[in-house]
Amino acid sequence: MSARATTRPGGRSARVQQSVHQAVRDLEAEVGRDALTVPLIAARAGVTPSTIYRRWGDLRELLSDVAVERLRPDGPPADHGSLRADLEAWAVQFAEEMASTAGRTYIRDALLGDPEQGNALRCSDYAAEQLKAIGVRAAGRGEGVPDVETLLDVLVAPLMYRILFRPSDLSEAYTDGLVASALGRGATPSGS
Repeated sequence: MSARATTRPGGRSARVQQSVHQAVRDLEAEVGRDALTVPLIAARAGVTPSTIYRRWGDLRELLSDVAVERLRPDGPPADHGSLRADLEAWAVQFAEEMASTAGRTYIRDALLGDPEQGNALRCSDYAAEQLKAIGVRAAGRGEGVPDVETLLDVLVAPLMYRILFRPSDLSEAYTDGLVASALGRGATPSGS
């Protein structure tokens, strides 16, 4: 993410970001993605086009910023009672959401509008935070938990590859197999 799109919580900057993001979402639903322009978004958001250009640089960077926010998880991962069940449910949900037409569009937008790769890191952090929450919960139950980097490498990386390049086989059996592989590597007993 460019430094221009960084905001502090609250204040005018946050209100501008919120209104511009909402304008993008509303207009995308109303007129379609191909019709989006900075002047159209600015008019809907109640800001000047120069505000958008100053903050985001161009339409691609704005769409990238919106995409990253839309890829943020809505809440903590659900508790299904065990590490395996939590990871299996999380992997299925992740695959379904990211492999959807909207999910793939957001992934592409997040990456294309951010040559410095800050948005890729933010998206990776979202997955890492979710996996860490699952791991902390499992460790609290006394279960052995692979480290987050192992889960990213063995579970998330192959899912993202499939989502982007081979989306035809994202079945629950496939995601369950990835979870089994992740759990077969690097799980350390609680307290180690």
